[in-house]
Amino acid sequence: MNYKDTVNWMFRQLPMYQNKGKSAYKEDLSNILLLSGHLGNPQENFKSIHVAGTNGKGSTSHMLASILQEAGYKIGLYTSPHLKDFRERIRINGKVINKQFVIGFVRRNKVFLERNQLSFFEMTVGMAFNYFSKQEVDIAVIEVGLGGRLDSTNVITPELSVITNIGFDHMKFLGNTLEKIAGEKAGIIKQNIPVVIGETQKETKTIFKTKAKAVNSTIYFADQLVNSVLESDLKGSYQTHNIKTVIQSITVLRESGFQISESELKKGLLSVIKNTGLQGRWQVLGQNPKIICDTAHNREGLTQVMEQLQSEQFDKLHIVFGVVNDKDLNALIPLLPVNATYYLCKPDIQRGLDAKELQSVFTKYGLIGNTYQSVEIAYRSAIFNAKKDDLIYVGGSTFVVAEII
Repeated sequence: MNYKDTVNWMFRQLPMYQNKGKSAYKEDLSNILLLSGHLGNPQENFKSIHVAGTNGKGSTSHMLASILQEAGYKIGLYTSPHLKDFRERIRINGKVINKQFVIGFVRRNKVFLERNQLSFFEMTVGMAFNYFSKQEVDIAVIEVGLGGRLDSTNVITPELSVITNIGFDHMKFLGNTLEKIAGEKAGIIKQNIPVVIGETQKETKTIFKTKAKAVNSTIYFADQLVNSVLESDLKGSYQTHNIKTVIQSITVLRESGFQISESELKKGLLSVIKNTGLQGRWQVLGQNPKIICDTAHNREGLTQVMEQLQSEQFDKLHIVFGVVNDKDLNALIPLLPVNATYYLCKPDIQRGLDAKELQSVFTKYGLIGNTYQSVEIAYRSAIFNAKKDDLIYVGGSTFVVAEII
């Protein structure tokens, strides 16, 4: 198989959460433990940082990787989902995994993967750990896929655990209260391993402190400890929280022996996009009209993005918007501005919500928008209709942003 055939084969295995949703969610770690054993437990051959949270875990992971890279370390970075190419999920010093390694990993392990019905995410985690081990990274930043306690990445024993914040997302899997969701994410807090919590929330603070005490983990609440925020090339206003989380994390890493100077910290924060290839976070795609996209897709994330959007200067606002079918639209749509023209579309995945269904809910809230056959057509229509002093925003889903970048 060539690279395209290999990735297509991976996508066809037991349903991928990215496409199917709940039917792809595994409720134990037995499969990833089986695969790790088959591969010789590669996750034990490198140091790691484990990053969970409802919002900001991707940005936080990329910031940490960028800073450590500036400090001279060889850095593995595992994140999900990808925007354009599967290989974005697995990087070393910003460079995506080699196509030949992807092909070779599947070829060598295909019989085992099929026999044990490994899911797309499980085999991807195994591939990442195998790659980082063979490439002898100094440390890998590992982003949790979903939740924490039962996530396939939760077989590592990291140098540091990080939980950015807790919000209402993936409630079908993680629970319908902040306390229940926090309990799942607290599952990455390990025995004697320090943990940084990005944002102090009254509903979740006790959950984290109780778990940390039970496993003798030193706990740090970044927003209570970090007073000043350094500048970053990630310009979303919501990055303020993530930067504080990162600064506190670097402080803890320094205390454990990592050599990271203040200048390397500052340069790393200013070079995230260059060093790691991160896209889709308050990313400006064009001017005259100004075009901004962002992957925010839940209530907490969209709240902050919409606030920043309203602070922009423009004549008219055009919003290209699409979602997946498990979103609580009654929680999301009231966040959107009434004084905008909407271009409603369905992201090109199985979980995408039909644009007509989306339009019917928009209408209930007095929001005006036409439907389009694809994200691309909606996007091109917005560009055609917008004047040079207008603003176009593209969002609602990671998968909508992926189609226009």
